[in-house]
Amino acid sequence: MKPKRAIATEQIHHPYQPPEGWAAMPVGVFKASTVLFKDTADLHTYRPRDGKSYRYGLHGTPTSYTLAARLATLEGAEHCLLTPSGLSAITVVSLGLLQPGDEVLIPDNVYGQNRHLCTGFLPRLGITHKVYDPLDVPAFEALLGEKTRLVWLEAAGSITLEFPDLIGLIRACKARGITTALDNTWGAGVAFKPFDLLPEREPGFGVDISMQALTKYPSGGADVLMGAVYTRDQALHDRLNDCHEHLGYGLGQNDVELVLRGLPTLELRYRAQDASTRQLARWMQGQPQVARVLHPALPGSPGHAHWCELSTGGAACLFSAVLQPQYSAAQVDAFVDALELFGIGYSWAGPMSLAVPYNMSRSRSLGLPYEAGHIVRFAIGLEAADDLQADLAQALRRLG
Repeated sequence: MKPKRAIATEQIHHPYQPPEGWAAMPVGVFKASTVLFKDTADLHTYRPRDGKSYRYGLHGTPTSYTLAARLATLEGAEHCLLTPSGLSAITVVSLGLLQPGDEVLIPDNVYGQNRHLCTGFLPRLGITHKVYDPLDVPAFEALLGEKTRLVWLEAAGSITLEFPDLIGLIRACKARGITTALDNTWGAGVAFKPFDLLPEREPGFGVDISMQALTKYPSGGADVLMGAVYTRDQALHDRLNDCHEHLGYGLGQNDVELVLRGLPTLELRYRAQDASTRQLARWMQGQPQVARVLHPALPGSPGHAHWCELSTGGAACLFSAVLQPQYSAAQVDAFVDALELFGIGYSWAGPMSLAVPYNMSRSRSLGLPYEAGHIVRFAIGLEAADDLQADLAQALRRLG
């Protein structure tokens, strides 16, 4: 008879294992820092970083490997690295590919935190940057030089939503062997496939790297921070994976579970929010207080023709309204404060609609391709579009 053990010892080393044969639609949530090996021989066996082998909880569990595989399919990629946020996904790309003396190019309408990374942190490492107009390919080509190693793309652009000439920009980079990385958070794997932008004309033509803030559409609940980096090329994936491990990026498996839960409804939510957004954007075009509405699917919006060339019909949940120039910043703020169904806060693609006023002079280097008034960006949630329209109408009346 084995000697009686203390309660703690019995609970930690309990012999019970659940029987095989369990199956359910939700993915099991495996939480662990330590991964147990069968014996020391198993411990000493080399395990490649292939998204299949288990070494330590930081590097992946059955739960996170499942999420990565499903997301890779969504984007049309072969490999997927998960990160704790969208910004951390951007960071692993830039740090993984750039060295002292290299140069990175960013569009003028890039996500603000990517701009701050390029202007505030990368210079400490001896990495320089240039800013380009995403709608002017000839001017972009003139900026490309011997030190250019990475070009960031964003479709559509942050806040002002210009849709870039992705085809022209990518062709210019491919001709010079420069790596392209796309922030595809807006497209979410629904609006277009970043690795196969022209499937009927040029199969396989696309970006080298795509990333998403899973915080947005894949989650959909406004309750998770997470990011992902996608590639098709094995060597490129290996470089990024190496940096990923050095940075020690890890994920809480309950967060992974929530994103897995959001994936089956991603396209339904995307299409529903897209439809409501277009209705409201078109309605805002007719309001006298509004000088211009920015939305890639609207004719006349910057880059509309480029969106038409690539999109499979998706246009996300964002639009921005340029208010008439006679309104002061205080009046614009009062308009936003008067909204009853719109929260005031950053991020988007959650169930609640959001509105944020912006002063674009603080976040553009090359100016804007239209007369600038104060801009309000709207993120349309899952509320009824008619209710949101009525709310916008009552708030606009306060502007006079």
